[in-house]
Amino acid sequence: MKQYKFILSGGGTGGHIYPAIAIANELKSRFPNAEILFVGANDKMEMQKVPQAGYKIKGLWIAGLQRRLTFDNALFPIKLISSLLKSRTIIKDFRPDVVIGTGGFASGPLLQVAGISGIPTVIQEQNSYPGITNKLLSKKASKICVAYENLERFFPKEKMILTGNPVRQDLIDIESKRAEAIQYFNLDSKKKTLLVLGGSLGARRVNQLIEKELENILSQNVQVIWQCGKLYLEDYKKYDSANVQVVAFVERMDLVYAAADVIISRAGASSVSELCIVGKPVIFIPSPNVAEDHQTKNAQAIVDKKGALMLKESELDSEFSLVFEALLKDKGKQNQLSENIKQLAMPEATKQIVDEIIKLIK
Repeated sequence: MKQYKFILSGGGTGGHIYPAIAIANELKSRFPNAEILFVGANDKMEMQKVPQAGYKIKGLWIAGLQRRLTFDNALFPIKLISSLLKSRTIIKDFRPDVVIGTGGFASGPLLQVAGISGIPTVIQEQNSYPGITNKLLSKKASKICVAYENLERFFPKEKMILTGNPVRQDLIDIESKRAEAIQYFNLDSKKKTLLVLGGSLGARRVNQLIEKELENILSQNVQVIWQCGKLYLEDYKKYDSANVQVVAFVERMDLVYAAADVIISRAGASSVSELCIVGKPVIFIPSPNVAEDHQTKNAQAIVDKKGALMLKESELDSEFSLVFEALLKDKGKQNQLSENIKQLAMPEATKQIVDEIIKLIK
């Protein structure tokens, strides 16, 4: 049997890394002897997370353009040329059958070189509003796997396939894990559990909100698992107590979702896709500091189908406590949000994306 070779590139945040790892795992389960290589950006989190998942990774000297004049921007052309040359060497030495990009700066030069070299490329676009890298790469890409409808204005229609976003397979049946989850996190089964997710790097404004509202939240017979992000752990670990668990990062996402009754979350594409599968009542607080405000658009797509609530950062001080208390008291509303968000889940996304990748093997 021929040994297939695949290169995956995606990074900068968990939202680009975990989909790439999910695709790699599915490729490995279908082709156990396949050779898989990741390419990331030198100083970003993929350089740790990918080896932890058991894959080899090579780093490029690349970073995005800042929106203001900085020394890094002056270096951008040099970094880009360096990354294109290194990508060329990687592709020439490894000779992949297909190259897959899940977004992030490193996937730009790599997929560009793969396309020029005549190697089939697949883009996996997680957001309802694509980033600049994927828009530029789409002209040369063989296929574009998308998670939202109506992206024709950004990508060639004939190349697009609606697959959804890859998610961890251990999230598919969390209902059966609730008892295990309560024990694992040492929770009180008589209390409601609020899960706060700020994304892999944390979210300053969400953390400030929880700090301000914590006393009020706890007074409603609620316990909290607060994922504050590694950048903020030092600031907030003083709130760790019997009813509040403050963590930088959650290793067992399947169990934390199983334990949660209500979830407050950013609206990054991967988080939104996971929350659809998990099917718990969610209040989205989108980050306004992302390109094209795509988190608000991701959340709005769910809110429009009555699958979640959304509060913008500017509304938190005036609205949060009212919205949170009303949701906590209204079992009917909780059930309605759960049922509606579950309808939007695409649990087969990873398998479908890999089906498309396999069709391109020459």
